[in-house]
Amino acid sequence: VFVFPGQGSQWVGMAVGLLDVSPVFLESMVACGEVLGEFVEWDLLEVVRGGGEGVLERVDVVQPVLWAVMVSLAAVWRACGVEPAAVVGHSQGEIAAAVVAGGLSLRDGARVVALRSAVIGAALAGRGGMASVALSADGVRERLVGWEGRLSLAAVNGPSACVVCGHVEALEEFVGVLEGEGVRVRRIAVDYASHSVFVEEVEEELGEVLAGVCGRSGEVPFYSTVTGGVCDTAGLDAGYWYRNLRQTVRFEETVRELAGRGFDAFVEVSAHPVLTVGVQETLEAVGVRGVVCGSLRRGEGGPGRLLASLGEAWVAGVGVDWSRLVPAGRVVELPTYAFQHQRYWLD
Repeated sequence: VFVFPGQGSQWVGMAVGLLDVSPVFLESMVACGEVLGEFVEWDLLEVVRGGGEGVLERVDVVQPVLWAVMVSLAAVWRACGVEPAAVVGHSQGEIAAAVVAGGLSLRDGARVVALRSAVIGAALAGRGGMASVALSADGVRERLVGWEGRLSLAAVNGPSACVVCGHVEALEEFVGVLEGEGVRVRRIAVDYASHSVFVEEVEEELGEVLAGVCGRSGEVPFYSTVTGGVCDTAGLDAGYWYRNLRQTVRFEETVRELAGRGFDAFVEVSAHPVLTVGVQETLEAVGVRGVVCGSLRRGEGGPGRLLASLGEAWVAGVGVDWSRLVPAGRVVELPTYAFQHQRYWLD
């Protein structure tokens, strides 16, 4: 399963190391940049290579850039022989998941991520906040009663990993109360509140700017964190992308559904793993021994980290086609035991 996170995996210089060594990654990024160019005034490759201090702090820039990086990393995994049997996205990550599944064209994916993030930046930025909370969904809901109408449960990422969002003053009060209880809680570095009542103010505007978006039935099963289960991507219209931004992200529930259907290998396709812990804890909670790995890491955006991730996936049983990475290479047997001169490795 390819896993695509929402905002949070970004870092300055992410994936730059792949631009110069991976033709597949570069080709995909160029294609993403071309379709984004219809909707934004900045250049994708310039931003990724370090186009200005603080530029990735703008929601209308960071979300389209993350979308392009995730779509392009998925292309690299596929070029290495790793084909997704299903995809799942978290919040904004569903836009990349839909493109990779074949449910949205690359242009429609660019349109959704660029125009929606522009609306967020213009109408919601500076008015709200978000915080991660190390509690179960039920535990968070119990504590939110006193802030009804001002705070919402934004996302459920794992058995003890949630996100709360809403008015800044209320969020600060909520964080203070939880800290007093000894609960691990952390403010997220955003100045808007996706998945909150604020989003309802832009429903009409989102409907207008995304009116031409048309989903299509994809080739790869798309597991929706809006509905909690598999979803026909033909229904990914403007209304869906509003609900994706407004409703609670049902990520844990969707991972449970995937595990129940026999999926036990998850690859987070991102610049830095932010959902792997939640996936692993969810699999453990349902008694599934699975493999969960990332792609790149903060400060490690080149081929070395990607090869290490491919190696982790291979060791865990994911089929990687190494001949595509080392065309002139050959498979050799592991060495024999030094003194007995016999192989002791398992076949």
